[in-house]
Amino acid sequence: MIRLGCEGKVVRLTLDRPAARNAIPGEGWDQIADRLTDVARTDARLLVVAGSGGAFCSGVDLSDFAGFRDNPEASARLRERIRIALDRLRGLEIPTVAMIEGPCYGAGVALAMACDLRIAAPEARFAITPAKLGLSYPQEDVHRLVRLVGAGQAARLLFTAGIVDAMEARRIGLVEIVEPAATAKPILQAMVDNSAESLAALKRSIRLTAEGVRSDADQDRRFDALLAGAEVAERLEALRRQ
Repeated sequence: MIRLGCEGKVVRLTLDRPAARNAIPGEGWDQIADRLTDVARTDARLLVVAGSGGAFCSGVDLSDFAGFRDNPEASARLRERIRIALDRLRGLEIPTVAMIEGPCYGAGVALAMACDLRIAAPEARFAITPAKLGLSYPQEDVHRLVRLVGAGQAARLLFTAGIVDAMEARRIGLVEIVEPAATAKPILQAMVDNSAESLAALKRSIRLTAEGVRSDADQDRRFDALLAGAEVAERLEALRRQ
């Protein structure tokens, strides 16, 4: 259901249920969390999250919903499973990229939003559809959505449950890049080629800024240590030799 593969320093986490357009059942969220724990133990420089069979993710597996009827404990358990998986994705120190092809709906959008960067193929489609089903959306995911697209566009997506294409998703800030997956490799390689310690520090800085933190003593220490470190001299020398 959830495959983990490695191409050099790039780890790819693939949702692999093409017959269900990669809908994620409850145990699938547990698998994602476990795979992300495995990723954190490697020397990977970049994580790519993708789907198989021409779809990214159509959301939570609707076949699970019968078990939630008159069972709020089961509903809460699913919400917690999703939260654990997405928090673990957000917590990775390495950059994370959602590579989105085809449908990206519901919880699939939440999965993409938990990544640092979203690259959508031109044929990608997005919709956040809980209102169609009489549901809400987890508060953490609404928070990420509003932070990306603003309150008005978030209201549009949530209230209408309408589908937007890749170009519209980029226009409103839901994705950053529209590029076929086959030609997006230079973007990924550019990240892999940069300093891992720099990227970890910058990723933390972006997260703190999004949380409203203007200044941070630990970030100051990281800046000072990197500036005084050996890697700066090595990379400057390599640039001089080019």
